[in-house]
Amino acid sequence: MARLMSMAVIVAVLAAMLHYSAAQTVHVVGDNTGWTVPQGGAATYTSWASGKQFVVGDTLVFNFTTNVHDVAELSKESFDACDFSSTIGNIITTGPANITLATAGNHYYVCTIGSHCTSGQKLAISGGDSSSSTVFASVFVSLVSLVISFFL
Repeated sequence: MARLMSMAVIVAVLAAMLHYSAAQTVHVVGDNTGWTVPQGGAATYTSWASGKQFVVGDTLVFNFTTNVHDVAELSKESFDACDFSSTIGNIITTGPANITLATAGNHYYVCTIGSHCTSGQKLAISGGDSSSSTVFASVFVSLVSLVISFFL
């Protein structure tokens, strides 16, 4: 009975560790600046993103006022040209907007209202995969199997 209780405690601790490692980060775009036409131009969001690491599962929070700003994802070419004719997905018009990174790679976001994009309201990020969580999950499964075989 004591062995079973010990096994249950170990499994619970390992499960809690797995849950913690799989939790991703919430990034508030622009921090206190929010999602607005930045006074410093596009360099404002470039600088903000440069200090961050983005991975699949992270959430970007675009804080903006509805009907004043929006957010759309574009291809690199459309991003560079501020061309909104072919967005990736729908334009999000209600703020704040939460976007969860579903794929690794480069992502490009802009505001499509007026000249906001050409005035610097645009964000380019590079997101990696969440392989560290995958590796941890694999180790977790191996440890659970080992613990179970030890107690059985």
